[in-house]
Amino acid sequence: MSAFPGTQGTGPMSGFLMRDKGGMVLLAILAVAAVAVPLSNLLLPPGSPFHVPGYMVSLVGKYLCFALLALSVDLIWGFCGILSLGHGAFFALGGYAMGMHLMRQIGDRSVYGNAGLPDFMVFLNWKELPWYWHGFDSFTFAMLMVIAVPGALAFVFGWLTFRSRVTGVYLSIISQAMTYALMLAFFRNDMGFGGNNGLTDFKELLGYDLQAPATRAGLFVATCVALAAGYVLCRFITSSKLGRILIGIRDAESRVRFLGYRPEYYKLFLFTVSACLAGVAGALYVPQVGIINPGEFAPAASIEIVIWVAIGGRGSLYGAVLGAILVNYGKSYFTGAMPDAWLFVLGGLFVAVTLFLPRGIVGTLPAFPFAAWRRRERLKLAPGQAAGGGTDG
Repeated sequence: MSAFPGTQGTGPMSGFLMRDKGGMVLLAILAVAAVAVPLSNLLLPPGSPFHVPGYMVSLVGKYLCFALLALSVDLIWGFCGILSLGHGAFFALGGYAMGMHLMRQIGDRSVYGNAGLPDFMVFLNWKELPWYWHGFDSFTFAMLMVIAVPGALAFVFGWLTFRSRVTGVYLSIISQAMTYALMLAFFRNDMGFGGNNGLTDFKELLGYDLQAPATRAGLFVATCVALAAGYVLCRFITSSKLGRILIGIRDAESRVRFLGYRPEYYKLFLFTVSACLAGVAGALYVPQVGIINPGEFAPAASIEIVIWVAIGGRGSLYGAVLGAILVNYGKSYFTGAMPDAWLFVLGGLFVAVTLFLPRGIVGTLPAFPFAAWRRRERLKLAPGQAAGGGTDG
């Protein structure tokens, strides 16, 4: 039984968010940020103490993209026990789908002035556009691919591994091998994805200049909405009867199988949904950062996502969001404040969290908001476990 709210699966489904106090706070913060940050950036003068500079809008938007990515990992790891070390691949594929659309929007404004081919293809003497680039002129088609490509890869990967009952560290290693293989493939110039330079020099999205403050503000709002929607979807899944089965699979898969369920089907569904969320995060990340390259496939990037979730507190959903934002803010701060030692500082923080906060920030700190509320909920909803307390699996 999880120690976090929203995982008990009790009460009417219509109130699944009302029982999630931490989630309600997160959604309220996102709603305020979606309104306050763009308005303070666009309407207040630069000299105002409440003015949010343009670079900060994009930086926070990037943090929120990482938060959505961490949310997708917490969905499968925290509630189904699937530790994926390859989720960076789904994030990168969603980003490449968006990047391909943005490259097609450049037209004859490219360096070589060739409206039919991206600059890197002209430089490499490509004569025609590869077949898999066709259709990316359309925004609708590109958004479909943002979800379909990561989802299809996750479905195939999950079908092969879960049906073979590959679990634990073996699944983690295989998922890491998958993203490493994709990284090597995308580094090749003959793959048609820009090689090690990736895709960059984007101009516009839906006819709007990507460098315009209003466009950046719009992308920030879209990211807030996507993160909120992703959180609601994840909480809906984990609060339903399906969520109780998933937690059972996480805690005792063999027992669930003996009860007549097919755990591989539930795991496959959740893994595919998680990959689609990661793809959406990647698609929102690219226009705000301005580049996508094979480095996003690096195994180290996928491991870092797991660290975000572990630091925030897995099995809580909003803890993953908190962990992603805190760690990436720490990276931004320490790279400027301690350029020669920031890696050691962050490494020390990770070790400290592992030693002193083994269940993450949300799950360990007794002073964290709603901790007392969670204890009361456990006593009320699981009196048989009141003495032993809940576990996170």
